[in-house]
Amino acid sequence: MNLFKYCFVWLSRIHRCRGFGIQSPTDYSFVRYVINEHWPYYAYEQFVGGDWLTNKLGRLYFRLANWRQPSVMVADDYQRYWQAGCRKTVFAPIINKVELAKVSIEDHSTFEELLSKCDDQSVIVVEGICRDWERWHAIEADERTVITFDLYYCGIVFFDKTRFKHNYIINF
Repeated sequence: MNLFKYCFVWLSRIHRCRGFGIQSPTDYSFVRYVINEHWPYYAYEQFVGGDWLTNKLGRLYFRLANWRQPSVMVADDYQRYWQAGCRKTVFAPIINKVELAKVSIEDHSTFEELLSKCDDQSVIVVEGICRDWERWHAIEADERTVITFDLYYCGIVFFDKTRFKHNYIINF
């Protein structure tokens, strides 16, 4: 992404950073202390190299794994970030229950397969939502999803049916 587009995206979402306007204490703390945490974590030094977006998303995935502490995940390109966030996580090719998972916005079949394995505690990260806004809005509107966070580069989906449906746009 060129510098102009990056600056435009960031400036257009400036009023949505650090949890401003979020009324739910749970969602506010998630945005403030997981998504937009700016203090360095203990493992950031080992994530040197790669392009800026890979590092930015990798650090987010590290914080998500640190927050969620999943026991089993499907292996992917960001496995070292997930593993650094939760050392007890076991990576398997197939899982029976989703605790924390990542899927690409273009991978419709995998997303639907993961949805069938979700419960109230499940979290799915949908990477690349800026490449297919129509698909992302369909995920937001789906009755199985409850809380969604639009971070422009990726989206985070929660399935807790005890909560009210809400879609957040976050400056990440």
